[in-house]
Amino acid sequence: MLLTYYIANVLEAGCDEAGRGPLAGSVFAAAVILPPEEQLSCGWEQLNDSKQMTEHERYVLRPLIEKESVAWAVGEVTAEEIDRINILQAALLAMHRALDQLTITPQHIIVDGNKWKPYGFPAIPADTVVKGDGKYLSIAAASVLAKTYRDDYMNRLHEQYPQYHWDTNKGYPTPAHYEAIRQYGITPYHRRSFRLNKE
Repeated sequence: MLLTYYIANVLEAGCDEAGRGPLAGSVFAAAVILPPEEQLSCGWEQLNDSKQMTEHERYVLRPLIEKESVAWAVGEVTAEEIDRINILQAALLAMHRALDQLTITPQHIIVDGNKWKPYGFPAIPADTVVKGDGKYLSIAAASVLAKTYRDDYMNRLHEQYPQYHWDTNKGYPTPAHYEAIRQYGITPYHRRSFRLNKE
């Protein structure tokens, strides 16, 4: 298995987010607590940083992650909240919201990236790991859940606003998305604190 555990035999929650860069939509985050490695079934060897996986691979792995994890949860922070508190704080808040929903309190937290806000009282020990979604199983699992749940959300929004092509660009700043904003203006789901035009 290419990925591993940060600390073995500890109730450890891996956290990651999806959607910091888009011009529209919520930012999502997931928290995942995995069982001991020997309890994982076949299929986990395919797990990687979600950005390195195809859409099909992510959706194949999602039910496996949900079934075999000790606990998992997904948190969301809306575009309106992002505009109010900024995207970094929103991403951290989404991770906290995911942790809030876990049915088991972790003993340790590992977070993809280099920023964190203490969680819990007293604060649960935590470590940040740059590119952790390509190193540790629980973070990679969280990255898959965050990405697929956000994609599902953007696909639903696409049904309301097909002219923005959110089914393909997922709200990211593509030329087609900028052109749609120029033609049709912005929606309630656009992040007004972001630069919404190329100029």
